[in-house]
Amino acid sequence: MSEPTPVLHVCTTCRAGSVKLDGIPVPGHVLHDRLANLLSEAPDAPIRLLPVECLAVCNDGCAASIAMPGKWSYLLGRLAPDMAEDLLVFARSYGVSKTGTVMPSKRPASLAAMILGRVPGPAPAPAEGMPR
Repeated sequence: MSEPTPVLHVCTTCRAGSVKLDGIPVPGHVLHDRLANLLSEAPDAPIRLLPVECLAVCNDGCAASIAMPGKWSYLLGRLAPDMAEDLLVFARSYGVSKTGTVMPSKRPASLAAMILGRVPGPAPAPAEGMPR
């Protein structure tokens, strides 16, 4: 069985305050595509990138989330397509962190204040016979 890897969801519908114009990709889609291109150049990168249609933080888009079993999950906002490389640095740091916590001083400068919130991972199922 392979080691778990961080899952990075990127909202591909985030407009980041821009007007949607026909034929012009929105910033969230551009961010996702830049991340996909960077990851294709590093096939051994321990990150799984998945698009998502909405993370419900439209006032703070572009948005992304990162999660991994047994770790805190994070919601990031106010991202821009030119932050793709920094977002991958953050994702790698998240992946090697025991709890998923990446302190602001350990994040790329562009991401120091981009965390909108964190959510605990699911608790393990209680042992049989244990109170719920």
